[in-house]
Order: sequence, then structure tokens, then C-alpha cells
Amino acid sequence: MRVVVTSNNPVRLSFLIALLADAGIEAILLDHHTSILEGSAGAIPRRLVVSTDDFPRACTILRDAGEW
Repeated sequence: MRVVVTSNNPVRLSFLIALLADAGIEAILLDHHTSILEGSAGAIPRRLVVSTDDFPRACTILRDAGEW
């Protein structure tokens, strides 16, 4: 797994997950529960990861969308 985006913005992360899903890439959101436990204060950014095999294509998709 490789990190493609780190962000505290849940709307952006949701959009990126949908964008990657449309391209057939499964993205997993890490640190979501840890962030909630800390009061969602934004102290712990969430990481969006994809498989190592999908990483190059995911980066291209995010770059083309102006998100990377």
C-alpha cells in the first residue's frame, strides 16, 4: 500500500475515493477512527492509500484532476 493523499478535509477525501473508484482503483482511508478519537480537531490527518500496483495510475488520475 502507498499513500497518495494526506488530508484533514473529509469532503475532499470522499471526492478522491469516488474519483479513484470510477477508475476501478480501490482506495482505503486510514487514520479515520484515530482522528475521531482525538475529537476530529484536525490534529491527525487521514491518509488515502492504494495498492502499490495501482499507485502510478492513481497518481496520474489525481494529477489530471488537479488534486495532486
